[in-house]
Amino acid sequence: MARIITVAAAQLGPIKAVPNPGGDEPRDAAMKRMLSLLEDAAAKGAQLVVYPELALTTFFPRAMLTDPAEIAALFEPESPAGPSIVESPHLKPLLERATALGVDVSIGYAERWTDEEGKTTDYNTAIYYEAASRAVLAKYRKVHLPGRTFLLPEGSAQQLEKYYFTPGDLGFQAFRVPSRHQAICGMLICNDRRWPEAWRCLGLQGVELVLCGFNTSDYKPQEPGSVAEQTEMAYLHHYISCQGGSYTNACFGVHVAKAGAEAEGAGGTLMGGTVIYDPMGRKVGETTTLDDELLVATLDLDMCKQQKSTIFNFANHRRLEHYGRIVEQVGAEEPPEA
Repeated sequence: MARIITVAAAQLGPIKAVPNPGGDEPRDAAMKRMLSLLEDAAAKGAQLVVYPELALTTFFPRAMLTDPAEIAALFEPESPAGPSIVESPHLKPLLERATALGVDVSIGYAERWTDEEGKTTDYNTAIYYEAASRAVLAKYRKVHLPGRTFLLPEGSAQQLEKYYFTPGDLGFQAFRVPSRHQAICGMLICNDRRWPEAWRCLGLQGVELVLCGFNTSDYKPQEPGSVAEQTEMAYLHHYISCQGGSYTNACFGVHVAKAGAEAEGAGGTLMGGTVIYDPMGRKVGETTTLDDELLVATLDLDMCKQQKSTIFNFANHRRLEHYGRIVEQVGAEEPPEA
């Protein structure tokens, strides 16, 4: 029996600053847009809808907030004893409708985790929700956090994920989706797509479908090049990362943007480029706007077998004795000068 799955990449246009201080887009307006995309996807036969990174809020790491209450309002509280993300009033309407439609959902959000000892940690997180079981099958916390903990000079595009988030502690875990032909899935978030190590960890678990939401700036005034030049380079690097990850691990990749101008000034505009690649590194489809846009594709998961059994047959071709440097070293160490 063919292992066919129809996937919808639900690109979001800009979400203005949240919470709503005087005219910016509130969460319920953004949720209505996500629900509209979900309905459209279901009508087109989608069995899985993938939303972007930080889909419930604006990309708030472009600014340094200092009010604890304002920061807390951007995060979804979770703990071992509850609440869980499926109970969040900000996400519950989407998951309930997805359940009614029989559509799975992968979505990114800001998570505030409180452990058994009461310690609180903030993560940039994504989940996979399976409609058939009405449960979260997997959670992923972003590992490769870009940016810094301090502000650059005024007029610069700020990237402050290291200020808001802690690097993820769940690793790169693949998981099966029983109701979708036992599909082997994995999740990455934004900057993770640029790191081959992340892809290979999933590839070594036989991953067939990688789901990755992102919020990526297209222009930084403090860096060389015009808006057009930087934007062209941003798309080039994005496509290279996504294509290379799918090709070298023989898997499909679904990469979903939050796009467009979310704020005034430097760093307020996010690139689009929602795209799906197949296991041969071929582009299945991509979006063409910076607005809410749905990209639907029907994928044959068994297509992964060809590359996994030949050029990327890891069991036959990998040579662990030569890879030690990858896990023993962090920064680059140049050879000594002659």
